Amino acid sequence: MNEPLGRGLTDVAVDYVTKDSGQRQEYASGMRRDLQDGKPDFSLILPDMPYMLQPLTRWASLMTRGAEKYGRRNWQMADSTEELERFKASAFRHFMQWITGEHDEDHMAGVMFNMNATEYVDWKLRRSDNEGRVDSGAPLGGGW
Repeated sequence: MNEPLGRGLTDVAVDYVTKDSGQRQEYASGMRRDLQDGKPDFSLILPDMPYMLQPLTRWASLMTRGAEKYGRRNWQMADSTEELERFKASAFRHFMQWITGEHDEDHMAGVMFNMNATEYVDWKLRRSDNEGRVDSGAPLGGGW
């Protein structure tokens, strides 16, 4: 039997289900698609501003600089409460620097990085087994 993706990742084949609202949007070409209602609209994230100034571009640029400095995906090695607290503290510090208008670093991107890393480590810790090791087969938890 295949395990769902994210619960073991050892099986290649996964039994996916295609969700269906039962309603369709029809296009002039004849193409039909399920409705977008109730689904996240990621296009709303991108503001109408130059590419290099967009928050996602700035965050990706910070991630690229971090990869050059610390190694690609170094931050994903974090797996302890101590590291989680470090990401939280850094997120809050960068937020305060951003909200007060400091421009010595890209503090907005620093907030995004540290919040993302906090959520990632929190997710890993919630999946860890009783001995503190990360267990990729544990059920996912949510929230703080």
